[in-house]
Amino acid sequence: MRIAAITATVIFLLDQITKLIVVQGMNLIERGVIDVLPPFLTFRMAWNTGINFGLFSNQAEFARWLLIAVALVISAWVWIWIRREGAGRWAQISAGLLVGGALGNVIDRIVYGAVADFLNMSCCGIENPYAFNVADISIFAGAIGLILFTGGTGKPGKTGSARTGKGKGKTS
Repeated sequence: MRIAAITATVIFLLDQITKLIVVQGMNLIERGVIDVLPPFLTFRMAWNTGINFGLFSNQAEFARWLLIAVALVISAWVWIWIRREGAGRWAQISAGLLVGGALGNVIDRIVYGAVADFLNMSCCGIENPYAFNVADISIFAGAIGLILFTGGTGKPGKTGSARTGKGKGKTS
């Protein structure tokens, strides 16, 4: 679980530091938009009171505390699940990505009342109207990683023992 803890800490700090630098330090709150490498990368201030793409943003105060609770419950569940499963390196990294990102967005909701999104990427004549942040990328990557790197491991004593009729003891 050390790998998961280190990954979660790095992602949490990276998320919060980038938000501090761009949103506060570069004064994106007042400027609204900063062209970095247009059209590929633009900093565009967006306060997300809902979930992905602003869903459920109309019930701001209720949604804020509900989403904080959901993020904390999911983070705790993932942490316990990965710990109990004795997950490998990539599953731990994935869990750390998800938990670190979720906690970064929780802090935003507590401090600002909404998640600070600022990364906007467009390409090839298609303008992307949505903004996101480091935490969002990490949550997405962590969720995909958990799908890819957990379950169905074929470890002795798991699903394979029922088919072979052998005991649940570990083999070398």
